[in-house]
Amino acid sequence: MAKQYSVFLQNPPLLFFLLLLFEAINVGRAARLNQWESGIRLPIEKDEPQDIDDQQLGTTWAVLVAGSAGYGNYRHQADVCHAYQLLRKGGLKEENIVVFMYDDIAMHELNPRPGVIINNPRGHDVYAGVPKDYTGEHVTAANLYAVLLGNKSALSGGSGKVVDSKSNDRIFLYYSDHGGPGILGMPNPPYLYAMDFLDVLKKKHAAGSYKEMVIYVEACESGSIFQGIMPKDLNIYVTTASNAQENSWGTYCPGMKPPPPPEYITCLGDLYSVAWMEDSDTHNLKRETIKQQYETVRERTSNFNSYTFGGSHVMEYGNTTIKAEKLYLYQGFDPATVNFPPNELSPETHMEAVNQRDADILFLWHMYKNSEDGSKKKETLKQITEIMRHRIHLDGSIDLIGTLLYGPAKGSAILKSVREPGLPLVDDWQCLKSMVRLFETHCGSLTQYGMKHMRAFANICNSGVSQSLVEEACVAACSAHDPLQCHPSNQGYSA
Repeated sequence: MAKQYSVFLQNPPLLFFLLLLFEAINVGRAARLNQWESGIRLPIEKDEPQDIDDQQLGTTWAVLVAGSAGYGNYRHQADVCHAYQLLRKGGLKEENIVVFMYDDIAMHELNPRPGVIINNPRGHDVYAGVPKDYTGEHVTAANLYAVLLGNKSALSGGSGKVVDSKSNDRIFLYYSDHGGPGILGMPNPPYLYAMDFLDVLKKKHAAGSYKEMVIYVEACESGSIFQGIMPKDLNIYVTTASNAQENSWGTYCPGMKPPPPPEYITCLGDLYSVAWMEDSDTHNLKRETIKQQYETVRERTSNFNSYTFGGSHVMEYGNTTIKAEKLYLYQGFDPATVNFPPNELSPETHMEAVNQRDADILFLWHMYKNSEDGSKKKETLKQITEIMRHRIHLDGSIDLIGTLLYGPAKGSAILKSVREPGLPLVDDWQCLKSMVRLFETHCGSLTQYGMKHMRAFANICNSGVSQSLVEEACVAACSAHDPLQCHPSNQGYSA
């Protein structure tokens, strides 16, 4: 080898010729490689999609809504704050994210970590930096509609921020709260009614002010908001935490596995919401499709087919062709996740959960159990008793109204009947609102719990019973009950 090397040194022209030959060979090899790809890439990059250029991509907008108030509903605002942090890490600008939340949790006297909100037992603070766009009395359905339509003149209070989107922009809408057949809750009545919401989506589409929209909804009976009425031609894809007739579930609650830190007496998150956000946190969203996330979230939200002990059926509506797109188009892309997998099913870890409508009672029960102050313990017990009495009143009143309208043999069956899949909850949505107002006038506010009876009111409308007969039945059923603190004149009508 040394002898060959000395030959090259003694013949510089020969060495120069060999170097040129080596360079030509490499250039030729590179040229052949460039016929197939623009350069040598790392193995992790071989399946990486080509980014859409900014002009083609447009702007991604997001609207995040927590539709409840009160420390017992901590989880809904925690969900929304977590979603905000996820989107910001993904590169969405604050000016393009609109947040609705009552904002009474972070500094609540019961919050063991003042100024901090967590969404996971081991989670970090998700409250820091969240904009206070629409808080307190300004968290309303009317303001949500105005924000989606970009209609600043229709706003009442708040930051004035709206979705000022253009035809090439995408919109991500996430909602977390209580719901019932045909409605989603708001901390300030009236509630969000399915047909009103759909009318807003239709107006937004008619204005040509977005390219595509993706909607995620966490609420009981959330499928009923879209079932039978959601068109496929609005360029909108929707997933919901539950079908049209089942509960959604709170999780990370005290006494459960996995539990929150011991100082917390309320649930930290919701099963469906935790499922999609923890999936997004741990995957490369430039490689994961909406469909892949849907499948993962459906599996986890079902609690691995354990519906009896806390799980629901994740549903989808609208234009399902959008599912083929990558998630980053709606949730952004965090460069720190570049080497994360696109999507893998989580291990089958069952999570304990609580019916959304019982989470507030669970919270009060833990507050009662942990209280060492005699007067506070007594006050909490009084709260639990009043809530349970009003629930019993609501359930009994609905049963009695059904009996008075249809007779004892058919009343319950008619009020609880479920229409065939594909049919909307009710044919006349104005009739539904009228029935709710009639009931609340004579029987008190529905409350978050009473939302479950919306199907009964819808079935009364579908059966064609006159308003006068319904009012007569409401008066007869509730004449002996006058819970002043629950009267809609104090709390506001749901419709």
